[in-house]
Amino acid sequence: MHDVTPKIRDIHRIYGSSDNTAPAGLSSSRSLNYANGASIQKPEVSSLTTIPFTFNWQDSVGLFGVENYFVKIDMSIIDQGNNILVVDGYAEAVITEGPATEINTYQSAVIDEDRDLTTVNTYEPAKITYDGLPNYASPRVSVELINNKTGNQYIDRDLDVRLYTKDRQEWAYDKMYIDKDDFFYIGFHARNTRRLPYNVSCRIGDEYLNFYTLTTDQRRLTPQVP
Repeated sequence: MHDVTPKIRDIHRIYGSSDNTAPAGLSSSRSLNYANGASIQKPEVSSLTTIPFTFNWQDSVGLFGVENYFVKIDMSIIDQGNNILVVDGYAEAVITEGPATEINTYQSAVIDEDRDLTTVNTYEPAKITYDGLPNYASPRVSVELINNKTGNQYIDRDLDVRLYTKDRQEWAYDKMYIDKDDFFYIGFHARNTRRLPYNVSCRIGDEYLNFYTLTTDQRRLTPQVP
């Protein structure tokens, strides 16, 4: 059995006896095992229950830190926020109940759910739901990765940001449609031996769709099928 004690003492003599968990010192202190998100097997985890929502990351990767940083977004969508949600290509209407008013010659609408129950002159009756998200058998939520960049072309060209599927497979596009109760990964990769700052956003839930009504292009952006 090989005695590693002298080697450990040499490292402590050079770098100190305490492990440095600061990102910029992870490499020099040989404590990469403390780096959160350093591998896709042990990523940083964020949860999401409400859409639409935007995650933002501003940090750095590379020299004297982790070369790759991974985030796992764990979704269990149960509600929508105060923003407008797009369903099947149509933005939802915001209905505010109150007394009748007139604004710019337009009077308040009167909603009677017992009238206009059939299609008239190719116009179908409005479908009014009060529980937020439509109850689709196989819903799909949009995920869009946006690299806001830093404004420095020499830094931005060496930073690579990618989407990964739940199977930990690199996704070829910056957008995909996944189930509302699903998860995915985002990888930040330094492609040069220097410290690279990044400014990245991920917009989730701008679109809430039924898988069976997706267009051909939208199906191409769907990793899994029912």
